[in-house]
Amino acid sequence: MSARAHPQRYRARPAPRSGSRARRSRVNWEKLCRRVLVLVLFAVLASYLNPVVNLVDDWRDSKAEQERFTELQHEHERLSERVAAIRDPDTAEQQARRQGMVGPGERAYVLRGLPD
Repeated sequence: MSARAHPQRYRARPAPRSGSRARRSRVNWEKLCRRVLVLVLFAVLASYLNPVVNLVDDWRDSKAEQERFTELQHEHERLSERVAAIRDPDTAEQQARRQGMVGPGERAYVLRGLPD
């Protein structure tokens, strides 16, 4: 193949600028814009990080508070049953006798020297 078989095409080039702007800019604007965009995206994602952490902490706290609420409900039920039992006259009398109290018109005796 000869060199003339494939003629080179003529490319039109713009004329060089005159004056101080004759040098070509070394800033690759496309690359710079991509990097700035990535930094902005990273900043936006970082701004969402703290609210997400707070949301997870609040969710854990709500689970702990729910467990504590359930414990308090069970304690309330137990204490309500105890109040109902104490309001019963027979139960109140049994509790008083366990503490060493005597009823009206009864005589109290103290026995010493009994085996435990």
